[in-house]
Amino acid sequence: MSTVLIVDDLQSERELLGKVVLASGNQPAYAVDGEEALAKAKEFRPALILLDVVMPRLDGFSACRRLKRDAATASIPVVLITRKGTDTDRFWGQKQGADDHIVKPFSAEQIRQVIKRFAP
Repeated sequence: MSTVLIVDDLQSERELLGKVVLASGNQPAYAVDGEEALAKAKEFRPALILLDVVMPRLDGFSACRRLKRDAATASIPVVLITRKGTDTDRFWGQKQGADDHIVKPFSAEQIRQVIKRFAP
């Protein structure tokens, strides 16, 4: 069983993603913003981080960039899950080091597939 870190400021989104993570046979861990995500990534060493972009304190793009620049967390796959779905948003996410990008609203199947790909 792998840990999947879910980072979103909305409780409803965290709960929804958590149910999919549990159903996939993995353990969810949660953070409510980018700052907390950085600390939890080091604490839990998750197999995957599902990261919202628009959040208080530290947005997902900035958090992703910092995760990928830190040797302790650089190898952890980061998938951005956001309403920001333009080509420019996707490009910017890639420039920050994101491994994939899912646009909200997402389906449970999309999340299952990304978990299967990055945290088998």
